[in-house]
Amino acid sequence: MTTKIDVIRHGEPEGGRRYRGYGVNDPLTEKGWQQMWASMPEQPTWDVIVSSPLARCLDFAQALSAKIGTTCIVEEDIKEIGFGVWEGLTPEQILAKDSQALDHFYKDPVHNRPEGAEDLDAFSQRVWNAYQAIASTYKNKHILIVGHAGVVRAVAANVLHMSLDDVYSSLGVEYAAIISTVIKDGSPPKLVMTA
Repeated sequence: MTTKIDVIRHGEPEGGRRYRGYGVNDPLTEKGWQQMWASMPEQPTWDVIVSSPLARCLDFAQALSAKIGTTCIVEEDIKEIGFGVWEGLTPEQILAKDSQALDHFYKDPVHNRPEGAEDLDAFSQRVWNAYQAIASTYKNKHILIVGHAGVVRAVAANVLHMSLDDVYSSLGVEYAAIISTVIKDGSPPKLVMTA
């Protein structure tokens, strides 16, 4: 038996480019809605949709759920990582306070967190625990998780047994990007490529 879990990042949110963790709840822009619908297959086969509680994910998850006639579940533990004092700030605002902050963050995001930010390892574990619980609850089903760039990276890091540093530095996650995972007969999850 096979459990399939697809994880999609939300589309473009309102408010322009800024650091949005779980403390910023911007909805999708019109373009963000278009990105999400454009990423959907013609004939969706998801048995259940699990969404972050944040509007940029949940609004679309509920709309898709209604359209395809499936259940939408809200899961707190797949909300985005907390960015502490960077919540809601643009890169320019961060650089105005500390010209090296973003450079240090991108070179080593594990050890250069903003003040008050959620620990990256704790975030990854929170997301992975939620992923495993979803896989167990909906065994042998096809599941869509509507989440965030950090959620996509956390799932990929755990499935591929990669360090968070490597995943954050090498895995770009565009708006409405989807990764797919498969769990066969209780084996560990595998990342699969989709056409």
